[in-house]
Amino acid sequence: MLVALFGITNEGLNLFVNLVLLFLVVVWIALIAWTFLDARRRIQDPVLVACATGASLFPYVGTVVYSILRPPEFLEDARERQLEIRAAELRVRQLEEQSCPSCGHPIERTYLRCPNCRARVKDPCESCEKPIDPRWTVCPYCETPQRRSAPQPRRGEPARRAPDGELREKRGARSKRARPEVRRPPA
Repeated sequence: MLVALFGITNEGLNLFVNLVLLFLVVVWIALIAWTFLDARRRIQDPVLVACATGASLFPYVGTVVYSILRPPEFLEDARERQLEIRAAELRVRQLEEQSCPSCGHPIERTYLRCPNCRARVKDPCESCEKPIDPRWTVCPYCETPQRRSAPQPRRGEPARRAPDGELREKRGARSKRARPEVRRPPA
């Protein structure tokens, strides 16, 4: 005869109560295992994983509390989201680099000027004539050092004064330098 729990003497009813208790113990142990495995996937700190597992040792209540307080996403999902954000930022940066800095019109890498606003986007290399960024000091294709003149004013910028004091035009045309008059003594 089985042990009579709760003072039950009926064998059928005693078997049923024993099976229900066994079922509850198995579910409780399964909840402890689930809490441990879930916490390991969601929490990076091993101390917090141990605390969550320890809380689930309180039958059913600990697991319910953990389920309420657990982080909303898995660590792997968070890493994947960060990678997607970095990839999206890279795509945006590439799109910005492939658009005109003045008007934002899409341009190709080989364009020297924007077809929309005609702003200078790249300069041709002095030796191989391939388009290179105006900020570069050497051509990456033929390794020729690049000479850079004074930066030209962009569209909409006010004119600048030249070193000799004359006002330069907006379009970047070079001003003519005033030559001092040379007086010769009378003969």
